Amino acid sequence: MTFSCKSFDLVNPKFCHPMKNKNNFEVVKISHVNLNGLDRSDNPRSFVLNNKSRRHNADVVDGRKLNGISVGEAPYMGLKKSQVINDEEEEDSVQSCMLGKFVEQRFVYRQTFIIRSYEIGPDKTATMETLMNLLQETALNHVTSSGLAGNGFGATREMSLRKLIWVVTRVHIQVNKYSSWGDVVEIDTWVDAAGKNGMRRDWIIRDYSTQQIITRATSTWVTMNRETRKISKIPKEVRQEVEPFYLPRHALENGDYDTQKINKLTDETADFVRSGLAPRWNDMDANQHVNNVKYIGWILESVPLNVLQDYDMTSMTLEYRRECRQANVLESLTSLHSLQTFRKSSTKCDETSDVHPENMSIIIDDIESTHLLRMQDDRAEIVRARTKWHPKTKLHKQ
Repeated sequence: MTFSCKSFDLVNPKFCHPMKNKNNFEVVKISHVNLNGLDRSDNPRSFVLNNKSRRHNADVVDGRKLNGISVGEAPYMGLKKSQVINDEEEEDSVQSCMLGKFVEQRFVYRQTFIIRSYEIGPDKTATMETLMNLLQETALNHVTSSGLAGNGFGATREMSLRKLIWVVTRVHIQVNKYSSWGDVVEIDTWVDAAGKNGMRRDWIIRDYSTQQIITRATSTWVTMNRETRKISKIPKEVRQEVEPFYLPRHALENGDYDTQKINKLTDETADFVRSGLAPRWNDMDANQHVNNVKYIGWILESVPLNVLQDYDMTSMTLEYRRECRQANVLESLTSLHSLQTFRKSSTKCDETSDVHPENMSIIIDDIESTHLLRMQDDRAEIVRARTKWHPKTKLHKQ
């Protein structure tokens, strides 16, 4: 199974010395605090930490609120260090910059991220799950910043009134280069119509320092009733909300779309099978089902270890078939196809067998893989997927 870790920034209480109380505010002096690696011992400052009578927006230093409410970190490349902000309008402006901004006459939403240590894999580059999480975060912030957000997870106000939520049916992502730990990326996203009853959302990711496009992605979304869990037509009122934001532009150039049907894998056609994959409570999202990004980790559970170690995934196409809940137990199936040479020592592996993917012997150049994530009990399909892989050295030289 996959694991995630979180990092925490702690301020040692011994560095805080009470000075005085005034108007129910507790004022302290920070005599020695190291924030983001900056030693402030030679420049003591005073900050308002809390309001005893009501919740108060604390001052911000280096992009962080000192009352324990994180508002993100200030980028460390090409930007001046933040100062203490007391004016509410200035503070709102800073938070808006941290969320992102609209460009191109508000048709495109742009947000910048730093690749953090807990978002990289063993090779110190961002993982496919990291990229998908950043795309999802940018999409949600796009809806929020546009003023359309209702009380749902990315739903508009008219959708919330009708108990509707967005669900993704297909995602295709192409990666030319994986960013490394500490790199800054810039993500653009926009939306357009997808047929009569869908919405298309596209993204491009640039390397912030070079402005080179390193990732392109597209997705298709439909509306679902959050109570009946059935797909619904997009109501006229919802269309009227989102259509002013439609931009008829494609992130992927003509011919780059993976429109080929993904064949269903079976026990007979799969090369590798991994059973007993169980969702956790933390895998659930605000729409009460497993977050769509979580499926990527389970899909890769049945990919041989030497493929994960020696190859980079250059593209992934996901077709979502049904929801997954916490009580479900899953199976991951993978079939590998090589353009040149492929050799394997066994055809099946699961948690009860002595043969696992890491024990397979594979000698290949480029790889194309077909995947299936299904329920273990009734074998109902959850996600079909196709991935393409290049040797790491080959991808890194591009």
